[in-house]
Amino acid sequence: MSNPVKSLVVAGAVAAALTAHTTTPAAAADNEKCYGVSLAGENDCAAGVGTSCAGTSTVDYQGNAWKAVAAGTCETMELPDGRMGSLTALERDLPA
Repeated sequence: MSNPVKSLVVAGAVAAALTAHTTTPAAAADNEKCYGVSLAGENDCAAGVGTSCAGTSTVDYQGNAWKAVAAGTCETMELPDGRMGSLTALERDLPA
């Protein structure tokens, strides 16, 4: 491979890495962890004792499992039976 081709490959890799690095935090900043809003098996993480992480909640609206939602919407989501989302883990709807 010639030097100009190697330079283009390296420049492309650096550009891709910088693009990925700069867009990921911005996307994450638009979301927040919202506890108690996911259906069973659809949580993004943190599902308490006996679970490992994403997709491991066993109860709908499990209070100690979170889902990433648009920033500012967590505590205003309409959920069944008067439940509300929370920015911190909840003690409700935990598996038996």
